[in-house]
Amino acid sequence: MDTKLNFTGKTAIVTGAGGGLGREHALELARRGASVVVNDLGGAVDGSGGSSAAAERVVDEIRQAGGKAIANGSSVTDVKGVEALVKQTLDAFGRVDILINNAGILRDKSFKKMELDDFRFVVDVHLLGSAYCTKAVWPIMLEQNYGRIVMTTSPSGLFGNFGQANYGAAKLGVVGLMNTLKIEGAKNNVRVNALAPVAATRMTERLIPQERLDKLGPQLVTPGVMYLCSEQAPTGVILQAAGGRFNVAEIVENAWLDLSEDCTLESVAANWDKISDLSAAKPRRRVT
Repeated sequence: MDTKLNFTGKTAIVTGAGGGLGREHALELARRGASVVVNDLGGAVDGSGGSSAAAERVVDEIRQAGGKAIANGSSVTDVKGVEALVKQTLDAFGRVDILINNAGILRDKSFKKMELDDFRFVVDVHLLGSAYCTKAVWPIMLEQNYGRIVMTTSPSGLFGNFGQANYGAAKLGVVGLMNTLKIEGAKNNVRVNALAPVAATRMTERLIPQERLDKLGPQLVTPGVMYLCSEQAPTGVILQAAGGRFNVAEIVENAWLDLSEDCTLESVAANWDKISDLSAAKPRRRVT
């Protein structure tokens, strides 16, 4: 195994790792040598309820295969619980090198029918949960001059999806968080990236036809995540992954059109075709 793609001696926290994508990430990290903290509240898809059973099952799988793992049942929305999660990690393994922010819920409805409490809770889990977990490990990673953080975004955040205003807003929010942290972490070798997956999990089984789900196993996403956690990881990248296919998504911009000599509504309207022409658009320079 390529030493740059080996996680021996590293410790990883994976949130929402009791099933689906998080479980696959945790199992593969352990298979490649990492000590893994399997975090999962164990709630339903909408975030209700809670049980440690799912996380414990994944830990058992890892240990039976000869790996090292512990379970944690903290909610990523609970700051004190997240702090306890990181303390438990340090107490058990002495360090934390990798954080995969994977925990998530769905409360889908059209925006017209959506309750604000449902909007708020989805943002709390996906965006604030990612921020809380990242904040808790950030000073540790800066101090040790090493860290790999993966946010989990979504095509729903990048491009939109009917009935997912709350989810889409939160998922694009983690891209904004990544875009700043990639700059702040660069000099300390803390690399921050985002995954935009499409996979067959509890969260998608009612949204995607079964014939498509059959080709979208979460194990076909995890190799991309492993690369984002590796020594070779880039930083500030949005990696899309679905069914063993991968590409990179970018926010791009075209050249400025100077209307300062005639900056009026009429001038903007008359020049809209030039202003909105993305045929030669480019991304801003990334930190890599």
